[in-house]
Amino acid sequence: MPDAVIPPTPHLAKLEAALVNAKCVEADRVLLREAKTRYTAWLAAMNALTTSGRARVDDMVRLLNEYKDFLEVEIIAKRGSDFIKRQKGQLKLDNSVLEEFLPHLLRSEVIDRIEGTNFVTGPQQAFMSLAFMPSGFRSLGGLPQVIVKSKDQDFAIATPIHYQFSSSGEFAEGSTASGEFALAVFAAELKVNLDKTMFQEAAGTAQRLKQGCPVARYFLLVEYLDMTPEDPRLTEVDNVYLLRKARRLPFDQRSSAANVERQHREFPISADVIWAFVQQIQTFVDSAWYDSEEALRRGSFL
Repeated sequence: MPDAVIPPTPHLAKLEAALVNAKCVEADRVLLREAKTRYTAWLAAMNALTTSGRARVDDMVRLLNEYKDFLEVEIIAKRGSDFIKRQKGQLKLDNSVLEEFLPHLLRSEVIDRIEGTNFVTGPQQAFMSLAFMPSGFRSLGGLPQVIVKSKDQDFAIATPIHYQFSSSGEFAEGSTASGEFALAVFAAELKVNLDKTMFQEAAGTAQRLKQGCPVARYFLLVEYLDMTPEDPRLTEVDNVYLLRKARRLPFDQRSSAANVERQHREFPISADVIWAFVQQIQTFVDSAWYDSEEALRRGSFL
């Protein structure tokens, strides 16, 4: 990973937030502190790996499954209070594990030729659109009213963009609007489960993201499927990856720790699927997005 890119820690932030949650009883805090200790060991084990390429991804996924099994089966499903079990989605204790895992794939031991480029990664407020909204005729010539629309993305490869707009050629104070946003060129939304409504919302997000950055790629990474698969080529979603290759448990089985444990055991997160996603990143890193000087040699604009 480039030196400028520091892996974010969204899962650690969720563990710490849960620990100070007023509704969290002391017995749950004991469990969460145990999870935090195991979390530290998980990160240390990932960072200590000496393998590279596909072998490293296999090792990383093995460690990921071990930690998720401990957190989601042993801590939450088996030993957690009703509050922890019911609110795990709101607390994002499970979903944030993948948010923290994916940025660790963006290192030279996994992705070739990624070093030397400064970018930000992990959860980002990704740029969607920019517009100007003057408040009236008499506001012209004053401070530009710049409206930037953005949306949280669970995982992004992005670059910070800083801007200034002014009605003054000297960019005088009082007539200059400035700000910044993250331009996500590669984004993924992470879902524990995916139903049809979620897919349609993601398709709308992908469309808006690509309006703001036409070269961007957009993916969904899903643990459990809760819909009939659809052809993403009919949308702006580039692909949907089914991490466990499994459907969501029926409603009447989700509260059973034994059923949760069985599903984790029979359908672990697949290293094959993670590797396929890594290959998407590698192809994106390697591709020439657009070079007008190459048009005559190719015989086409694209």
